[in-house]
Order: sequence, then C-alpha cells, then structure tokens
Amino acid sequence: MATDGPTAHEAPQANGSEVSQDSSHDTDYLKRRALRRGSAGWLLLTGLGVAYVVSGDFSGWNVGLSKGGFGGLAIATLLMGVMYACLVFALAELSAILPTAGGGYGFARRALGTWGGFLTGTAILIEYILAPAAISIFIGDYVESLNLFGLTAGWPVYLACFVIFIGIHLWGVGEALRFSLVVTAVAVAALLIFAVGAFTEFTADSLNDIPVDKDAFGANSWLPFGLIGIWSAFPFGMWFFLGVEGVPLAAEEAKDPVRSMPKALSTAMGILVLLAMLTFFAATGARGSAAVQDAGNPLVVALQGDGAATGLSRFVNYAGLAGLVASFFSLIYAGSRQLFALSRAGYLPRFLSLTSRRKAPYLGLLIPGAIGFALAAATGDGARMLNIAVFGATISYALMALSHLVLRRREPELPRPYRTPGGIATSGTAFVLALFALVATFLVDITAAVIALIVYVVALGYFALYSRHHLVASAPEEEFAALAAAEAELERT
Repeated sequence: MATDGPTAHEAPQANGSEVSQDSSHDTDYLKRRALRRGSAGWLLLTGLGVAYVVSGDFSGWNVGLSKGGFGGLAIATLLMGVMYACLVFALAELSAILPTAGGGYGFARRALGTWGGFLTGTAILIEYILAPAAISIFIGDYVESLNLFGLTAGWPVYLACFVIFIGIHLWGVGEALRFSLVVTAVAVAALLIFAVGAFTEFTADSLNDIPVDKDAFGANSWLPFGLIGIWSAFPFGMWFFLGVEGVPLAAEEAKDPVRSMPKALSTAMGILVLLAMLTFFAATGARGSAAVQDAGNPLVVALQGDGAATGLSRFVNYAGLAGLVASFFSLIYAGSRQLFALSRAGYLPRFLSLTSRRKAPYLGLLIPGAIGFALAAATGDGARMLNIAVFGATISYALMALSHLVLRRREPELPRPYRTPGGIATSGTAFVLALFALVATFLVDITAAVIALIVYVVALGYFALYSRHHLVASAPEEEFAALAAAEAELERT
C-alpha cells in the first residue's frame, strides 16, 4: 500500500492499531486531502438524493412483478419505503452529529468501532462502484434501441459515460451537482408527464392479470406467487429508493450541513415516495402487470398499447435516458466520496484520497471509474451487477441503523441538532427490514450474493491483516471517535 511518505506519521496504540500522531505533518496530510466546502445548499443536496434513485423509476422495479405479482410487489415496495423512510430519519440525525465525507462509515466508526466502520464503508463501496457500471450498460442499451449516433455495440457508450461524466466531476463539485440537478429535473418532469398520460388508460382489472401459481402457498389473484413472492420482490421494491442514503456523503461540501442535511434527506424521500406511487400504479394500470413485468423499458411499453410508438412514448424513452444519466452521474460522486473518506483515514491506500487543485478526489474518481468500465465491458450483465450492489446496500443499511441504535443507547447526552422522530423505534424498524432485505437478495440471485460476499471477505482480509494497523487519527471520523473514547475514559476515572 502506498502511504504518503513523510506526510502520514504513525504510532502504535494500546489496541494494536497504528494511527498518525498530532504533528505539523498531519496538517499537511489533510490539506492535500481537502474538499471544496460550502458548494452545495439544501436544494442541490435534495437534487442529489433524487438523482441517485430516479433511474429506478424508469426500469428495474417492474421485474418484481414476475417475483410477487402486483400485490406482492406493492407490499414489498411499501415495506421497503418504510425501511428507507426510517433509515433516512436516522441518517438525518447522524449526519447532523457528524457532518463529514465519511457518511455511513463515519457513523458506524463512532458507534461500532473500526471494524464496524470498515464493514459499513466497504458495503457502501460495493453498492456505489457496481451500480454505475450496471447503469452504464443500461445507458448503452437505451442508446442502441433509440438508434442514437448509429451505435450498435455497448462498450463505446460505457467508455463515453465514464470519460465525460468523470470529467465533469473533476471540474468541480458545484458544477457537477448543478449539472445533476438539471438532468434530474428533466427526468422527474418526464415521470410526471408519463403518469398523466398513462392514467388516462388506467383500469383496475389490469393490475392483477398475472396467472396464479396454484402451488404457491397463499396464492391468489392479488398474490399470484403466494406469500413468498412478497419477500422475493423486496430487492425490486428497493429500486424506487436505492441510493438516497448517499446524501450524507456530501456533508463536507455542503453549506451548513447540520441544517441542510436533514432538510435535504426528508425532502428527497418525500419526492421519491410520490414518484414511486405514480409510476407503479400508472404503468401497471395502463397496460397490465403481465405486459410490463419483463420489459426493459416498462414505461414505454405501458404507453404503447398496440406496439406503435407515440409522441409521448418517444418522449418518455428519451427521458429514461436522462434518468439513467442522472443516477449514473450522482452514484459516481457518492462512490468517490466514500472511497475518499476511507482512504483519508487509512482504511484503504492513502494515495486514493489525494485531491486536485479544484478539490476533487481525482484518483477516487478515476480508479473506480476504470473498474466500473472494465466490469461493464467484460460482462455486459447489468442486472447481476445491480443485484451485487443491492447486497452491499442492505448490509450498509443494517449497520447504519444499528449505529443509530447504539449511539442513542450509549451516548444519550450527545448533542443532537436534529432528532429522529420516533427515536430507536424508527431505526429499529429500519434495522429489522434491512436484515429481511439482505436475505431476500439470496432468494433473487444467489450467485450475485455469493460474489458480493467473496469481495467482502477479501476486503476484510486486507483490513484485518494490514490497514487496521495503519489508521490516521487526524482524519475527521477517526478524531471524532477518539474524542468519544477519551471522554468515556475520563468518566470511568
């Protein structure tokens, strides 16, 4: 692992780990790893939260109909919506306590120690490195189906996505988030227009038109695959919300994060709930659950009753491309910030957290981008990569919710500028539902879950054998945890 030579000083600690000592070198170390502060207000942060997710409204969720039918997916979406809402309220409190780029890793580091921090951060990285790779494949499919630029193969599109959009991120975070907001606004407007058009053809009978599997326990027209179908549909119900938890990763670059983070998280979640309801009911009610369950572009299929393209369906098709771009672009941002925070604290090679003159973590953008492009070009299997991303996401959700529970119990007097409505009952609900969602990933794609588990084990091996002995105490998340440990020691004496 590359360190940074004289800029990172280490000293053995009683717990067996090594962390940097306070010195002038620590100041230089952090200066070379500084982000541009105050670049994003609550509106840009809200746009970021919606951008993470919006592509899921255009495609992916509909596959859940083939697992649970309309009723099964509806219940799964409701339960996953509850999970995300509870998680968002818990994260709003945690991000106000610790407004750093570490996000979930920082929260878990304070509550669960270095192992908990690494487990959480690694799970988030799995999500945010695999998801953009998968979405680049979907963008390629859209470009090819729309016959744009005369392209018939996907890999040039994958390469263009990573090169162009990473280039915008390297330009600066303010510019990047404003670009994301504009593209996201186009995608959201398209979803609203789609809903208006589709609801003109809505019929309730279309919702339950998937044939009933009579051998499935509890099967009926509402639940054609029985009760197990609800559980199997969990990962697809998540697609309406997957990624919104990444907003706290922008904390160090936000204006007044203590106030703006809770506002942005709750506003983004409200918008996503509305879009999920409109999209789900409009698409299935207009053309039927059976017609859209396996479609790569379910909203377009919902608008084309006889298969002939209409002006509205063409518009939605192009808007779907905008939605994919918005999510791809914002997920690259999230992955780079999580990688930056873990690297800055020494959990990953430290050179990955170096920032450019424009305060962008350039290696944290370029290296995951190269990995994502290689995966997309080599496999072309976007669905499996998204399933691997969902596996990582569910682990991180459980650990972040657990972090809220632990901090509420262990440090009740900790200053909390924002308090989660419902307290531990809220984060406890998120924790339980996240565990159910984690198990559901094995029901949907056991191969993807096993691949993710192997990657996770390899990363943990690296941490156990090397990086946990070379952590950097002056990193904000580590310093925050160290202060808590010192205060606890004073109380005991």
